[in-house]
Amino acid sequence: MVHRIISWSLRNRFTVLTIASVFFIWGIINVRKNPVDAIPDLSENQVIVFTEWMGRAPQLIEDQITYPLVTNLQGLPGIQYVRGTSMFGMSFIYVIFEDDIDIYWARSRVLERLSTVSQGLPPGVTPQLGPDGTGVGHVLWYTLDAPGMDLGELRAIQDWYVKFALQNVGGVSEIASFGGFQKQYAITINPDKLLYYKVSVNDVINAIRSNNNEGGGRKLEMSDIGYIIKTSGYLQSRQEIEQIAVKNTQGIAIKVNDIATVQMTGEPRLGIFDQDGEGEKVGGIVVMRYKENAAAVIQGVKAKMKEVAKGLPQGVKFDIIYDRGELIKETISSVRTTLIEEMIVVSLIVIIFLFHWRSALSILIQIPVTIAISFILLNAFHISSNIMSLTGIALAIGVIVDNGIIMSENAYKHLSEKYHQWLKEQTVHK
Repeated sequence: MVHRIISWSLRNRFTVLTIASVFFIWGIINVRKNPVDAIPDLSENQVIVFTEWMGRAPQLIEDQITYPLVTNLQGLPGIQYVRGTSMFGMSFIYVIFEDDIDIYWARSRVLERLSTVSQGLPPGVTPQLGPDGTGVGHVLWYTLDAPGMDLGELRAIQDWYVKFALQNVGGVSEIASFGGFQKQYAITINPDKLLYYKVSVNDVINAIRSNNNEGGGRKLEMSDIGYIIKTSGYLQSRQEIEQIAVKNTQGIAIKVNDIATVQMTGEPRLGIFDQDGEGEKVGGIVVMRYKENAAAVIQGVKAKMKEVAKGLPQGVKFDIIYDRGELIKETISSVRTTLIEEMIVVSLIVIIFLFHWRSALSILIQIPVTIAISFILLNAFHISSNIMSLTGIALAIGVIVDNGIIMSENAYKHLSEKYHQWLKEQTVHK
């Protein structure tokens, strides 16, 4: 079989060169399309379901949320296994699928199952799907540098302006905010006054909840003019909360400020984010979507940051503290330099030892053609250009050259034998 392939190739040199050229051009196109990243994504094909039930102990979370979700998510098509973790106020379910299952198809099936399972969970508990990213999806971290600005204001800028703008970049799954204070109204109830006025905590909660609402109206026509009637009932200040009536006793309204203290504060935190020991910072983490091109996503986020920076308050600017794009550039540059050096060294060695330019050329042509074809296979198997895959290609250059040298030496040996045999026949004939 091998002899037939060789003999056919010798008889059809133009066809072989044409096929090699087509594969080389196809490989160059795939080089440009191949996703670029610094590290390979070896994470499992998983869908994360997280559920919040604040203030509850881990054992209660396990019994009421984690166990029902784990048992009901079993049996989905293409599923391998389901893992569950319970902690204070939170439940995490990791649904692991087969590697050949499309991640977005898997998410839709999990969401479909959750729509029926949620009915058996405690009131007010709603399971949610995690972002469609992976464990290595954190491609960029940034902070908002604004000396002297309040951390609550910075967090508001991050949550209500920067986050929404950066989420529109293609390939971004989520912008996770961190640091600062999330503003909220805190109502501190005096228990002694509750007893004095005979008011319960639920009365206070229900009064505030019912007063923080808007009611719809209708259209009223008067003198051929239409008026839209509506009510504006959302609470907008601390003073409005203080004036809410909780109970009526003998015609006297008991207000919130009679039994509690209302103040603007931040949501309780479990930690802070400090940068370089210079104080707290506010920022976000860019999470990349599953199987996206990390280099393209980072480039798009940076371009969007330039647009967003024009609308930031004076003195506020972005400070990138982690950028995988720099690591990607260094990695690709290092491997590319290694490949070029290998090709130059191999070329010199082949030319020196063979000392035959046609043989050396036939061996050296195989290197770029083989590397280009390898990117066709990388795209076919959805493998990105990273430090592992490119290093494998660099190591394979030695095998490519060895095969070429062996074939050249074998061809030279057979031609030499044929030439000596021809000389003997000529000598005998004379």
